[in-house]
Amino acid sequence: MAAETPLESLQEEATCPICLEYFTEPVTLECGHNFCRACIGQCWVGSATAASCPQCRETVQQRNLRPNRQLANVVEIAKRLSLQATKGTGGDGVCGEHQEALKLFCEEDETPICVICRESRAHRAHTVVPIQEAAQEYKENIQAHLKTLREEREKLWGFHVTGEGKRQEYLKQIQTERQKIVSEFQQLRQFLEEQERLLLSQLEKLDEEIVRIQNENVSKLSEQISRLNELISEMEGKCQKPASEFLQDVRSTLSRWDKGKFQLPEEISPELEERVSGFSQKTIALLEALRKFKDILLSALETKTGEPLGAHRQANVTLDPDTAHPKLILSEDRKSVRWGGMWQDLSNNPERFDTVFCVLGCEGFTLGRHCWEVEVGDGTFWAVGVARESVGRKGWISRSPEGGIWAVEWWWGQFRALTSPVTLLPLSRAPSRIRICLDCERGQVTFIDAGDDTQIFTFPPGSIPGERIRPWLWVLGPQLRLCP
Repeated sequence: MAAETPLESLQEEATCPICLEYFTEPVTLECGHNFCRACIGQCWVGSATAASCPQCRETVQQRNLRPNRQLANVVEIAKRLSLQATKGTGGDGVCGEHQEALKLFCEEDETPICVICRESRAHRAHTVVPIQEAAQEYKENIQAHLKTLREEREKLWGFHVTGEGKRQEYLKQIQTERQKIVSEFQQLRQFLEEQERLLLSQLEKLDEEIVRIQNENVSKLSEQISRLNELISEMEGKCQKPASEFLQDVRSTLSRWDKGKFQLPEEISPELEERVSGFSQKTIALLEALRKFKDILLSALETKTGEPLGAHRQANVTLDPDTAHPKLILSEDRKSVRWGGMWQDLSNNPERFDTVFCVLGCEGFTLGRHCWEVEVGDGTFWAVGVARESVGRKGWISRSPEGGIWAVEWWWGQFRALTSPVTLLPLSRAPSRIRICLDCERGQVTFIDAGDDTQIFTFPPGSIPGERIRPWLWVLGPQLRLCP
């Protein structure tokens, strides 16, 4: 029989002589022998106070059991050394419960077990295979999954490479388009600037020629007026003399008054007038062509980008208290207005309406496209729209384009456009919220039912003059509110 190794001797010393397992809570008897606390307690079941040592049969007292902490430490050292020895020999590990090599694999619990675990109640009914066989089977499964994962990785990497190539191609294409756009617009700006300078130069020449003609005419008129003054003074003096003296050289005096020498100068020659008129017509045609060009360009850009470049921008409109009629009451946030019925003590400044119950928005627009919404509720009398900055404020004003107002109103159950004359709109009820869309470039305003986005009425392009335009509200009843 081979001699015991130091590790085996240590394991033997750390083994309980009753259960033949490593000590668990080792205790020492009076005789010096050591046992697990549970094992010695099981041996002494039924004894009162005195009992015998299972190893030497010496009588001992049960109450004299002393915990052996040093031995417990030795047991832990023996367990660690046994585990290291098993790993060093290439084993599959040691069972933490039985300190046996893990040579089997429980498929139900999916855990390695030792031969003692195999016979336990926990694993007796389970399917158990050798650990190497189980490892080989799972390795094959993992290898199959690894193959699939690697293939997927290759596909994704291919997509990444392809996408990166396309991205670089798109970036290069975008850069090319950017250079084209910058170049074309730069050329266009240079062309427009040259044409602007040319037209302004021609206007400057016309202006200088008109000023020259005017100065010449003023000089000629001044000279002739001076001569006429001298002749008038001479003839008045002649008339004051006695008849004998008055009649001397009277014919000579009359002959000096030559009406043909006093002619009105020609203010502007027909040729110059024709040039001014022709230039004005060309300017109108040029501006109209530029507007059409801008519309075509916007349309082309919207088609190319798929975005509404000329879309209306939402305007944050507030009401101007300095323009409100004294019977109108504005909210603190200046977002709503209602008819109060009582005349308020307000300053009669030049901006305030004093006869028509209306108010202007603080914001004014001269360029671009803008929109805002007004909640009209169930009021009986109201109107919403826009007005030019110079709209009349004092006395009765015409609520029509002629008066500088473009609006729609609800009046006695009828929805009308404030044209001249008014246009009855085919709506049986007033919308609860109206969107006003102002296009300054086109000179156009459109009214839309914000509830279903249907168009109500449009004042055609060119209706609104090219000056500052402000929101306009008129109310005689419940409040109108500007929506956020």
